[in-house]
Amino acid sequence: MDIKIRSVEERDFAQIVELFKEFATFEKLPEKMTNSVDKMLAEKDFFTCFVAETGDKKIVGYATYFFCYYTWIGKSLYMDDLYVKPEYRASGIGTMLINKVIEFARHSQCRKLRWQVSGWNKPAIGFYTNIGATIEDTEHNCDLILD
Repeated sequence: MDIKIRSVEERDFAQIVELFKEFATFEKLPEKMTNSVDKMLAEKDFFTCFVAETGDKKIVGYATYFFCYYTWIGKSLYMDDLYVKPEYRASGIGTMLINKVIEFARHSQCRKLRWQVSGWNKPAIGFYTNIGATIEDTEHNCDLILD
């Protein structure tokens, strides 16, 4: 399978939004997906993402990320989402995407890479544990929606 991992471009936004919808449904939270191509275009300076693209230019996975600063450790990278379409899973694409994020974090001199995984998603937990991640259950998300 010919897969290229590259940085997202504006021309990808429509495909990315469709993948966001798929991921929200996979997470059993489709009602929480309110993003749109128009929002992404307006906020493009804040959107960073690597995409997995097939030879025919179809985006079949993505990893979104952003810089953050943790008071205890310093400059870090937060990976917000890692998603691969179901029919492309178990083919190494998830590994390629997370390795690209890890490489970017190291190149950017980050001290830590952080992300979340749903407690019910046992395959993802196994995948992350296999690459050496520590999965903690000491903190809970706190969201304040400002719309």
